[in-house]
Amino acid sequence: MRGRLVATTVLVASAAVACGGERAQGDLVVSGTAPAVPYSGPLYVPAKNLDEDSVRATRIESGAAGRALECDGEIYSGGGSDPWSKGDGGATPEEGLKAYFDIEQPEVPRYGYRVERQEADRVLYSFDVNGRTKVAVVVAKDQKNRPGWGPETSASCDPAELPASFTDQQWYEIWTDRHGERVPITEVNSSVGPEHCDWQKAHFLSLGEGRKGRLYARDPDGVLPEAMLTSPYDGDVRMPADAHDTGYRYHGRQLWLTDDPARAYVRTSHGVEAWPLVKEGTGCA
Repeated sequence: MRGRLVATTVLVASAAVACGGERAQGDLVVSGTAPAVPYSGPLYVPAKNLDEDSVRATRIESGAAGRALECDGEIYSGGGSDPWSKGDGGATPEEGLKAYFDIEQPEVPRYGYRVERQEADRVLYSFDVNGRTKVAVVVAKDQKNRPGWGPETSASCDPAELPASFTDQQWYEIWTDRHGERVPITEVNSSVGPEHCDWQKAHFLSLGEGRKGRLYARDPDGVLPEAMLTSPYDGDVRMPADAHDTGYRYHGRQLWLTDDPARAYVRTSHGVEAWPLVKEGTGCA
């Protein structure tokens, strides 16, 4: 399953943080309440692998699951499943959903799914927030190179559209805008440095995604390699006269930017910090 890239280097820097898992929140499948407008499209849509990272590609690669989403923003992640061996698939649709988590290891909730549509050889499971589908999984029976019940296509909205009880346990930190609304992590997110590189005393800030994305670092203890940063971190600076408030907030932090992308300025109750840009292509292996 493909997921859209945030700032390219943050995937390397924060990958280890995503392994913490989540606490059990309830049953995998629940009866729930049918949405006001359930998905009425086909449960089988050919999913073509375009081998590129874009919203358009993710939609195409996610087949029927992508069509079943009801995102406030763009689709975040999705795709078709790889083949599996006999014994990996399930004997029932619900076991096929369990196989999805075992095979794909997705970063989505593992509780609270509801049967939205059911056919003889396919079932659409949805994870809903306020009556809108934010994660969709189509499981199918005995498809080519996929014996038993298991995932055919899956898709999810941006993590910012998932419950805080889930996202608070993940590697990313979700910021809010000036109105207090959660901002997509493809727009801005932050994360603690990975422990396996002894960078847990550092912090990373990601703006944008893909090749246009930028990654900044907070490194008060000097745990990051000097060659990784375009300039030193400074924990006590004056806010530049040309800086503007982005409106982005995370707890007590406020993000300010200038036209110069070399630094991001973070205002806290203690003053202003200058977070330097991380050099492209560097990170934690």
